[in-house]
Amino acid sequence: MRPGAAWGGGSLVRAAHTGLSWGVTLALFLHRTDLRKQEEHGELLQPLIFVLLVLCSVLLYFVVSLMDPGFIESDEEEKVGMNEEQRVMMPQFPSNVWLRRCGYCMLKQPMRAKHCQLCRHCVRRYDHHCPWIENCVGERNHPLFIVYLAVQLVVLLWSFHVAWSGLYFEQSWEWLQHNIFLLLSFLVIAIFTIVVLLLLVSHLYLVSCNTTTWEFMSHHRISYLRHCESENPFDQGVILNLWRFFCACRLVTWEKIYFQEDSDPV
Repeated sequence: MRPGAAWGGGSLVRAAHTGLSWGVTLALFLHRTDLRKQEEHGELLQPLIFVLLVLCSVLLYFVVSLMDPGFIESDEEEKVGMNEEQRVMMPQFPSNVWLRRCGYCMLKQPMRAKHCQLCRHCVRRYDHHCPWIENCVGERNHPLFIVYLAVQLVVLLWSFHVAWSGLYFEQSWEWLQHNIFLLLSFLVIAIFTIVVLLLLVSHLYLVSCNTTTWEFMSHHRISYLRHCESENPFDQGVILNLWRFFCACRLVTWEKIYFQEDSDPV
């Protein structure tokens, strides 16, 4: 990803994420929570693991936010590195499947790619543009995006338990003064837990079907899906879909899977 595009519009969002993460963590340690009590008694294992998990989630956030999601910089044959034999064996598209050059980038779009007007690039296996990471989620960073969501969910669930352990409710202004930051942290944690849980479940479902958020939401407007006899021509079974998504180290030529479901990715 180009440095200017990476930091230009997303520096404030990334700073807000970092500040919120460590601000909530600090609030959990400053109040009488289980982590604070363990720290005071010299039991440092769980507090240390918790801090390391928060650090891991922040680092994953920056990696997913700043990495190349699969930007198309040149014609796809050069990008994937197909040889002459592979190009000859590539099936031709039927006339009713309309693949075109991008009207913005003027680059040849491979199947499942889409132009993101916010990033101003075409992205391979485009899923969506995530405003929280200020980056697209595409073929290169989608697996790591799901790993980030999973780690973040663990941190949030643990934080929820810790924040609850420090709350003792009294109907007095003094109680509110002493616990206002912990109470606000608890509300923030609860909201983000629900959001991250819904995101993680929905993405795991889509990945298990080998479809994307864009394809799921715009199925009727995408030519290669609208004119296909199969509802999802890329679905090769849950196990194989998950294996190829998380374990494949190379870009996939989706055109071959579209026409020949038993083909291996190139």
